[in-house]
Amino acid sequence: MTQIVPTRHPATPRGVPGLRPFALLLGIRKPDTGRWQALGRSLLVADPAMDDLAAWMCATGTGATRPLFEQALTSGIASVPNAPGPLVTFFDHVETPPEWLDENALRRGAQVYRMGGADGLYLARDVSFLGGYLASGFNKTLLRTGALEKGPATRFAETLQWAMDVSSEEGMSRFGPGYRSTLRVRLIHSMVRRHLLGMPDWRTEDWGLPINQTDMAATLVGALLAPFVGGMAMGMLTSRADLDAAAHLARYVGWLIGVEDQWLPDGFRDGVRILYHSLTAIMNPDETSRRLAIPMARDPLTWSYPNMVGLRGQFARAQHLSIATTFLGPRAVRQLGLWPYMPPWYLLARFPVNIVRSADARFGRDGRARAARRGRRQQQRFLELLTGSTEPAETRL
Repeated sequence: MTQIVPTRHPATPRGVPGLRPFALLLGIRKPDTGRWQALGRSLLVADPAMDDLAAWMCATGTGATRPLFEQALTSGIASVPNAPGPLVTFFDHVETPPEWLDENALRRGAQVYRMGGADGLYLARDVSFLGGYLASGFNKTLLRTGALEKGPATRFAETLQWAMDVSSEEGMSRFGPGYRSTLRVRLIHSMVRRHLLGMPDWRTEDWGLPINQTDMAATLVGALLAPFVGGMAMGMLTSRADLDAAAHLARYVGWLIGVEDQWLPDGFRDGVRILYHSLTAIMNPDETSRRLAIPMARDPLTWSYPNMVGLRGQFARAQHLSIATTFLGPRAVRQLGLWPYMPPWYLLARFPVNIVRSADARFGRDGRARAARRGRRQQQRFLELLTGSTEPAETRL
């Protein structure tokens, strides 16, 4: 008997803007029948471990249980006196690293993310984040959790803060800022899932579960690995070892955030495969794509510039549209309701700069450390531009 899957799962794989040529270059083809069926079934799979914990927290009272969760998160489950069973079960699991975890690869992967600097963040925003609105099934969750009211700058800044925590020095060590942020996000996902499933208009038979495994897989590799694909075209030359280290970091982040093993990348090429396959299953733009994308395209006009606000806003808007159009293509940009064509001027301007910096990072004395420091300063400035705040990241968690 064929297992029923939500109607949003298409009969055959759809086209993926921007990524298909790179996937073909790596020898990655469309998902086979088994993989395709798994993508459909995973629309109905959430995060049982965290959902069980969240159900207990809500039944007991979050006023009493959230402080216990935070205590275990920051100091370990052993620090919680007479810890309740559901809390012990969950934290015993996440505090026991998977056998495949390589601490050195984590550190190297985090450094590689910092080396990406502002251009890495621009690719995450203008390709992964903006292009993600083409996945209208996931938009159903975003719109019901106040994405329009919150505003694109705030929403991306929250995602960016999490990514910066994850890629900070020792960020993914036990109780590090990335470890804590990732588990907090996992809890929020579960609470959102509970809330949306309680809404009378949520149609599981059509959309699947909110924040399901298929959507989480696409989001994970889209946020953490897709920028490296675009970075190559912008002159950011990353070694195979660095790409695999970045994928290892993404794998551990995904494991902590509740993504199933079958959707965790085992190396960079495998990450591209997961991204390509998942996107063929979720790309289906509709009116929600335009509702979310248009405010994001206009958002640079309102960022917290210290001077020449109007001029810098117009420049930034053109800059980010240039990136989006270059990598997503005119057709996808038109489906998002944006300007159908913007020349690839930003890519052309940055290519020689990034080539020189990539060479210096690889061959220069202390080049990697210098590139990581410079890149993190750029990333911090961009976060401040979005939020208007110069507070240290840790105080805003």
